[in-house]
Amino acid sequence: MPSHRTPGRATTLLARSLAFAAVGAMGIGVQLGTLAVLARVLDGADLAATALAVEAALLHNFLWHERWTWRDRPCTGWRRRVARLTAFHLTNGAISLATNLLVTAAGVRRLGCDVLIANAFAIVTAATLNFLAGDRVVFRGALRAAGPVAHFSAQRRTRQPVPSHSTAE
Repeated sequence: MPSHRTPGRATTLLARSLAFAAVGAMGIGVQLGTLAVLARVLDGADLAATALAVEAALLHNFLWHERWTWRDRPCTGWRRRVARLTAFHLTNGAISLATNLLVTAAGVRRLGCDVLIANAFAIVTAATLNFLAGDRVVFRGALRAAGPVAHFSAQRRTRQPVPSHSTAE
């Protein structure tokens, strides 16, 4: 007999992590594709090309995360959406940009790596921090204004026990 329980926290976290990884994989394609083109066009300006490629990936990822990864935490109105995009840029964007610039520069200048190889390593380095920032800060949902501490406290207070279903009828 199928269970009618709602998915548990671990199941939701796993599904969200997989969606985040899928969006991230698409974003990697956007970032590396953009970087490959810009590295040729902006001959020798690898950090400028990297920064623009990161921005392209950020906008791509934001749209997909809103529509898929955190679709259960919608925001209404254009002002709230702009605020969310700003928060995404200030968290995920700052993490991505700083990590990408530092790791790419170190890989290219110190280790002599190709810019695409160095940048791919930078992307992987930033992924975990970006997931945590997205989940805990940007896409917090209705508790956004209360701050992260209130958010975690409210999560603990609102957990409901899962009702048991008897198989005997």
